[in-house]
Order: sequence, then C-alpha cells, then structure tokens
Amino acid sequence: MVKQPDIVIIGSGIGGSTIASALASSGADILILEAGGHIQDRPENRDARAIFQRGHFRPKESWYETDGTAFNPGNYYNVGGNSKFYGAVLVRYRREDFEEMQHLEGVSPAWPFPYEELEPWYSAAEQLYQVRGALGQDPTEPAHSKGYAFSPVPDEPAIASVREKMQRNGLHPYSLPLGIDIDAWLKKAKTPWDAHPNSFDGKMDAETVALALALQHPNVRLQTGSRVTRLQTAADGKRIETVYYVKDGAEQSISPKLVILSAGAVQSSVLLLRSANDANPKGLANSSDQVGRNFMNHNSSAVIGVSPFYRNTSIYQKSFGFNDYYLSDGEGGAPLGNVQLLGRISGPILKAQMPSVPEWMLNQVSAHAIDFYAMSEDIPHPESRIMVDGERIVLQWVRTNWPAHLMLVKKLKAALKAAGFPIVLSRPFDKRTPSHQCGTVRIGNDPASAPLDVYCRAYDHPNLFVVDASYLPTSAAVNPALSVAAQALRVGAHIREKDLGA
Repeated sequence: MVKQPDIVIIGSGIGGSTIASALASSGADILILEAGGHIQDRPENRDARAIFQRGHFRPKESWYETDGTAFNPGNYYNVGGNSKFYGAVLVRYRREDFEEMQHLEGVSPAWPFPYEELEPWYSAAEQLYQVRGALGQDPTEPAHSKGYAFSPVPDEPAIASVREKMQRNGLHPYSLPLGIDIDAWLKKAKTPWDAHPNSFDGKMDAETVALALALQHPNVRLQTGSRVTRLQTAADGKRIETVYYVKDGAEQSISPKLVILSAGAVQSSVLLLRSANDANPKGLANSSDQVGRNFMNHNSSAVIGVSPFYRNTSIYQKSFGFNDYYLSDGEGGAPLGNVQLLGRISGPILKAQMPSVPEWMLNQVSAHAIDFYAMSEDIPHPESRIMVDGERIVLQWVRTNWPAHLMLVKKLKAALKAAGFPIVLSRPFDKRTPSHQCGTVRIGNDPASAPLDVYCRAYDHPNLFVVDASYLPTSAAVNPALSVAAQALRVGAHIREKDLGA
C-alpha cells in the first residue's frame, strides 16, 4: 500500500504556502499539489517587452463571458502562484474594514469577527514575510501589537520630491509596507519588481518565504505539474475521501485525512463546483448556494501625471501611497479608496497598450511621468459569480461601486495637478488583469449564507478547508495578500489544535 498523506494542500500561492509553513513542524505528512512548475531564472523575467508586449508568462487558456465571448485571464499557474508577479504590498485591512461600511453604491458587510481577532496573525505574517514599513505615517493605520522588523524601502529622489509636494498640499503619504529586499533585487537587474516574476531575486513571495520554510521539514513535499480535477466525498456526501489529479497526462488519486484547497478565488470555486455529486448536486461546500458567488475584483485604474518640468529618474518608484480618501471622500462623504504608486512605467510597457505609437516617443513621455494606482472596493454581489459550463470557466463580474472609483480617480488627478503635473491621464484595468480576485467561498457564522466557518472549514465537509482569497467576505480597498497570509497562519494554528492535537 502506498502511504497516504495526512494533509493535501492544493495550490502553493500565498494561502497554500503560508498554511504549509504553519503546519510543517506538526510532524503531519503534508503533500502540496501544484498545477504549474517553478519560474526559472531567465532573461524574460526582467524583460518588459517579453512580459507586457509578448505576454510571455500569460496562461495559455481562455475564460468566457456569459454570452460565450472568450478572453485570456491574467492568472498564473506556477509555484508561488500570483505572488511571484505581485507588487509585494503587504498591507493590513483597516480596522473599519471589518465592520459594516456604507458606500456610495451599497453596504460592505461586517466580517464575522473584528480586526482585533486577526491582529496578532497580521503581526506574525509581517514577520514571516519580512515586511519593510513604518508606523505613524498613515492616519488610517490600525493598531499594531508589533512594529515592522525592517525599515521602509526608501523613496528615490524623484519620488521623494513628489511625496514632499503632496504632503505640503495636505495629503498624508506613507511608506508602503513592502516584502522586498531592494538591494538584492537591484543587484540582479535595475528594474521594477511590480508585475515582474521573481526567481529568488529578493522579492518575498509565497515560494521564497513560506514554502521555502515549510520544505525545510522532511514531512512536507511539493509535487509540481499536478492539476487537481475533482474531489470525491464518502457515500454520505460529507467527508472528502479522494483527491483526483492529473500528472504527466495520467489521472492519479490520493486519500488524505485533511484537504486544504488553496487554488485561488476562481480555481478553488471551480473545483468545488466541478466536484458535484448525488449528495452535493450544487457542488461541494455549496448547500448555501454561495460557492462561486460574491466574486470581487478591485475597481482599479492607472493614473499617470506628466510634466515637461519633471524628470523621473527612478528605477522602481513603488514606495509610497496615501489613504486620505479611504474612509471618506475627504469631505464627510462615502469611502473612495486607496492610492499607491505603480511600479515604474516605461516605453516598452506603454507600447503594450499603444502599439501604434513609437516606443522612443513613449520613452520620452515616461521620462517625465509618475505613475499611480487607484483602487476602490468592489462590494460583494450574489450575481457576481464564477460558474462552470463543462470544461469552460464562466465569469459574470457584476462590478459595483464604480462611481466611487471615478471620484477617487478625479481626486487623484487633482492632487497630481496640484503637485505640478499639468497633464494627467487615466486608464481603468479590465477583467484581463486580476486585480485581487476574492470572495467566492466566503467565511461566515451562518451556514445558510456562507460556505465556510470563521476558520475556513467547510460547513458541509469537516475535513475540507479553503484557505486563499476565496475566504474574504469583503474586498476592502487594499491589496489582500497579507490578509490571506494572516488568516492562513490563524487557520494553521486552529488545525494543529483541533485536528492534529499538536
């Protein structure tokens, strides 16, 4: 008989790798199944033309609109998941994000527990991912029980001058909390890290930090090229009995004691829906009919300020943001969202969006530009959902709160003009860019309205956990990676106590 693992973790992104690190020292036999492979150290990793113009790393797959229109999504399948490409902003939700919040276009519901419940795990995740940051700069910053272990990534001179102007104009720019060893990153090549894949070059991602820590333990194994296709329950429809996956073109199966699904907000819900059986006709963990629903994707835009009198000599740029319009519009109105610098935009990156414009001309523009990312909350909506149609993944995104986002962009444009940029351009991101997909298998106190309990355990299946951005009951208006990591550490401690007795 082949020895069966105690725990199977499906996916090695922030959720899967972080919970693997939390469980590794328990002694349980843990197998991590990852559909993709490792990102190799290749020239394309730092080649903006390869990344943005040729789409070298984009997946060779299509998802579909409800009318049958196909599109190529921007999700990645590799060890470390999307975190290999992320901007490494590891920021906490604000305390108010855990409470019911009134927006221009509806209500963002309260979490099933307050900020204080997750706070110690936020601190632990910040230590794990070696976050660089500074407290006391952002008025919306929630209470921290521990300070950052590393000082913030410094502003480059051209960026510091813009921060100073914004501060003089009454804004409160703060150093972004970043998981990046900037000296190591720049030693390899002088490029931005945002949207550039990381091959142990200094970015603190799921593979280089949490997974590397987990794999130091002999009881933890990683198996790449293993795409999980379905989960099978016992005859009563409760316990997950078998995990089926395809490796090297052949179907294989294993029977663990616990299954932790961490394939991402889209693929986790897809797997649960595709695993429907007689006892679970709507899909697994779906007696509430909420799996795949409440899909959220931040409302986001690139906003670029241009001035012939400004020279942007920065390499990476992405070092500060501001939340002056996060909890209100600055005038007592509804919340608008977060603003942060993008990774440095260049001519080759701009040409991907404007192919008819000569690259030399775009380089001239970018040399006199600074680039921001405006991000607003997408409120959960039951008809915003992931569905399956045979082998097809169908995305029906009901975008909410867009008027608030347009107001945020307008506020940012005014701030840039006041800082000396007479030309300000904006461009929204569409569904091809995964702007923090979340919410499709949410946590809650009521099994009638939520698939998971507050520890991400499926109400319908006692040995199934879903630990990735699926669990988030709201999207807030900040990057969710740290919130996923914090909850993964919290759930890992819970499993050790309740399921492993460790």
